Amino acid sequence: MLGLFHKYRLVLRFIFIFLGSYFLFSSLYNGFLLIYDTENPVPDPLTQLVARQSGTVMQALGYEVEVVMHYTGLSMKLMVEDYFLAGIVEGCNSASIIILFVSFVLAFFGKTSSTLLFLFAGSVIIYVMNILRIVILAVSIYEYPQYSGFMHSIFFPLAIYGTVFILWLIWVRIYTEWRKQ
Repeated sequence: MLGLFHKYRLVLRFIFIFLGSYFLFSSLYNGFLLIYDTENPVPDPLTQLVARQSGTVMQALGYEVEVVMHYTGLSMKLMVEDYFLAGIVEGCNSASIIILFVSFVLAFFGKTSSTLLFLFAGSVIIYVMNILRIVILAVSIYEYPQYSGFMHSIFFPLAIYGTVFILWLIWVRIYTEWRKQ
């Protein structure tokens, strides 16, 4: 039995670090969200920020955008010319995806400075990609409503998870180069 642990120690190390950091960061994030679970619910500040930044990008593209809190208080409404395009909820703010990304990279922890730099850069890339996907979805719903189902169920997840997957591949390649040296 001890031989099996020794033989698969790197795999077990990866699993424990990945799951442990994912559980820790998810718990901290959920604790953060509980602060906003009150009698008068409001979207958390990150969700509000993502909604407003998405609106700002759309305004820069020439659309007349309004971002307001939904009457239920559970989401932010993204509207163009008084046409409701999207409800931006907590799941749209990229925090959960960034936690997943960070947990994976930590499981392959390399040189401290490079790992921390990659974590920061990757998180920023994911965050920006998330805003761009919201903008692309909103614009496509406004301009081509017949494709809204495809955009939300195929493009939307593919854009964000594809970005994370590519970042993971880059990190594993960098990490394995360090291991060779």
